[in-house]
Amino acid sequence: MGAHAVVSRDLSTGVPDHDLLPDLTDALKRLGDGRMTAGYLDAPVLPALEEVLRERWPFPPERLTVVDGALDALDRVIAAVVRFGDHVIVENPAFPPLLDLLQAVGATVLGVPMDAHGMRPDRLHAVLDGHPAVAVFLQPRAHNPTGVSMTAERAAALGAVLREFPAVTVVEDDHVGDIATAPPVSLGTHLPERTVHVASYSKSHGPDLRLAAIGGPAGVVAAVADRRHLGPGWSSRLLQAVLLDLLTDPTAIAQVADAREAYAARRAALLSRLHDRGVTATAADGINLWMAVDDQQIALVSLAAHGIAVAPGGPFCVTPLDSDHVRVTAGLVADGYDDLADALASAAILDSRGSGPRTRQHPRGWR
Repeated sequence: MGAHAVVSRDLSTGVPDHDLLPDLTDALKRLGDGRMTAGYLDAPVLPALEEVLRERWPFPPERLTVVDGALDALDRVIAAVVRFGDHVIVENPAFPPLLDLLQAVGATVLGVPMDAHGMRPDRLHAVLDGHPAVAVFLQPRAHNPTGVSMTAERAAALGAVLREFPAVTVVEDDHVGDIATAPPVSLGTHLPERTVHVASYSKSHGPDLRLAAIGGPAGVVAAVADRRHLGPGWSSRLLQAVLLDLLTDPTAIAQVADAREAYAARRAALLSRLHDRGVTATAADGINLWMAVDDQQIALVSLAAHGIAVAPGGPFCVTPLDSDHVRVTAGLVADGYDDLADALASAAILDSRGSGPRTRQHPRGWR
C-alpha cells in the first residue's frame, strides 16, 4: 500500500454490520438489578439459557457449556482433543485463526478440498486412509471465506466416511448462526457420540456479548468446563441473560431475521454485478464474498489505490488453490455496488501483460 493510500472502505474485517445487530436496550432493562450469580459455584450456564440452547441444537447433545466466543470455543476444544504431532483435517480453504490455533499446539494440518456442497467425502476418505487423524474441523454453513453451506446429503456422506475411522472427533464451527440463510446441518445427526458443535452469537447478536455455546459428547465438554474452573470460571451470567432475552424476545428475533435478509440482499447485489463483469466469486451465505483474482498482490495494491481494503486469500489456504483469491466482507456493503464492482473487477482480472482489465472467457469454478 502506498504512502498516500487512504482506506475509506475497509472490507477486510469479516465483522457484522453494527447497524444490523439487535438493539440491546430493552434486554438490558428487563434484567432488573442484574444480580445473576449467587456464588462462585453456580452452574456455568444459566439453566433457562441451556434449555433454549438445547431446543435450538441441531442434535441432542450430552452436555452443553458456554464460553467466550467461537475462537475461545475452538481453542478449548483443541486443547481437549489435540496433542502435539497429531494429524487434524480442515477444509481448504479454512479460517486462518483456526490454522493458527492448530499450529500453536503443534498439530499437523491436512486440508481437504471443497465443492459447492462442502468438504468432499472422497477426498476426506483418501486423506484419512493415508494419515490417521484425531479430528476434523468443519464450518457447516456460511463457510468463511467461501460462503458455502453443507447440505444434509453431504453431511450424511461425510458421516458415512467417518464411521470407518472411529478415532476421529468432529468439531463444527457454526460461526454465523441465525444470520445464515441455510438451515442448521450437523454431522451430530449421524455421529452424535463424537461431534462437538460450536454455536456462536457474535455475528448474529453482537460481538461484545462474547458468547458461544459448545455442545456434544460429555467427555469433551466436561474437559472444557473443568479447565475453565482454573481460569475465568464461567462466562458472564449477566451477558448470558442478555442473550437469553434476545433469543426469546419477538422484537429481537424479528431484528435478526431482518439482518439475515439484508445480508442476503447485499451478497446477491454485489455477486451479480461481479458476475456481469466476468469475475468468478462465491457468496452463497454469511457476510463474506470469496473472489478469484489473477494475482493476489496486484489485486490488493490496486484496491488500496481506490481506498478499498480486502483480506488476502493466501492465509486461508492450507495448500494452494487453482487461483489466487481475496475475501471481501460483502455484509458491510449497503450501497455503491456498481462502483465497487468496477474496482473489484479491475483488480481481479488482468490483461495478458498483467497491467489492465480483460474479459475472462472461461471463469474458473469449483474443482
